[in-house]
Amino acid sequence: MSEPVPPLRVVLADDHPVVRDGLAALLGSVPGIDVVETVSTGREAVRAAVTRRPDVVVLDIQMPDLDGVGAAARIARDAPDVAVLMLTMFDDDDSVFAAMRAGAGGYVLKGASQEEIVRAIHAVAAGEAIFGPSVARRVLAQLSGGAAAADPFPDLTPREREVLTLMAEGLPTATIGARLGLAAKTVTNHASAVFAKLQVGGRAEAVERARRAGLGGGSG
Repeated sequence: MSEPVPPLRVVLADDHPVVRDGLAALLGSVPGIDVVETVSTGREAVRAAVTRRPDVVVLDIQMPDLDGVGAAARIARDAPDVAVLMLTMFDDDDSVFAAMRAGAGGYVLKGASQEEIVRAIHAVAAGEAIFGPSVARRVLAQLSGGAAAADPFPDLTPREREVLTLMAEGLPTATIGARLGLAAKTVTNHASAVFAKLQVGGRAEAVERARRAGLGGGSG
């Protein structure tokens, strides 16, 4: 008679208590998964990976102290036997490929079903690479030299991309309007749409993301 398979030991890292506690409750109800610790910062995630030696650490991208990408890189260095799954709302190419370079084995978006999250945890624990559907399409396109390679923000309309590019060049709203032949209010409306689609808090964060992706003369 075969030995029973021990449950996968999981550490959850997310700085939002409601998300963290909800995910812990969700996974705690799944047979075969044991949530051994929940933490709220990247440094705590690294510490838990080293001291608890779970099978999988589930990381958010944006966390205080040390972000998810930085935490993934340190876990890969200090606890290389621990698998990392990114579970985040950020699906831009910059975040996805930074996480992959840091050693994450999977990348799933918040809003995924319980079944998708559980499947991803089992996959990375087994050494497989797994991505949510929208992320997987962009990874494949990037690897095949397709549209995603040249288009870091595919959800933006052409006009929104123009506005973001000019913001990344450091131009004020009035100048962007004059450049594009638009009223300042229209530029502001386009910028608000950009912020919503990029899921950023405002102009400064959008500009940083755009420049990292190579818009406005930045390096990507």
